[in-house]
Amino acid sequence: MQNVTDRTRNPFGMRPDCPSFVPGYGDANADFHVIGDHPGVHGGLEEGIPFTGEPWSSAFLGALADGGLLATIEEGHEDGESGGEKNGNDRPDPVVSNRTFLSFLHMCLPDGEPTPASYDDMERYFDAELRAIAAHVLLPVGAKATDHVLRQYTARAWKTEVDMDALHGEELLGSGWLVLPIKDPAAWDDGDADELVEALRRLQSTDFRRESDLGRFMAGSDPYLVR
Repeated sequence: MQNVTDRTRNPFGMRPDCPSFVPGYGDANADFHVIGDHPGVHGGLEEGIPFTGEPWSSAFLGALADGGLLATIEEGHEDGESGGEKNGNDRPDPVVSNRTFLSFLHMCLPDGEPTPASYDDMERYFDAELRAIAAHVLLPVGAKATDHVLRQYTARAWKTEVDMDALHGEELLGSGWLVLPIKDPAAWDDGDADELVEALRRLQSTDFRRESDLGRFMAGSDPYLVR
């Protein structure tokens, strides 16, 4: 089933009760869902797009583009000459999604470190976006997002140590999702970007959707795909 919106900025109209927040951005029919922590860690306040505006953003978004998850970012963006979506300032977006959605566990900018209660309060927004998108692959970025995804959306939390050096770019089977953790880009070493690009390309060369067509058991010729 396809979603009914083609909006890329906050496609589901999330409006948490906080002064500053960064909602989800990207393809509402995404195959890939990249999940960060919160704007204080993973940026996005200036552009309103997760993972932008940080010293490591260019390397991180470039790796996603090289791996096929984002369209190539055209030169000339800073002068407003590139293509892409228009934001509220009538400027092209610096990120053009390609079957990918970007969002945070905690979309509000916290005052300091978010509390467990704050994460619990923000969970309803994140979970609503995740289930509305229903991407095939979840890509949590950093230890916090990886631990949350493993605990809430897989049966692996009890047997998987959250060692991001070891998990970076590794494919893990979840409950209806494939999970591919990404080391926090602020801590990337030489080779981490290339390792992610290789992992993303390898993933897309396989049947990452892992769907079965049960339409053969039903009347008519329409497919009925399930994970």
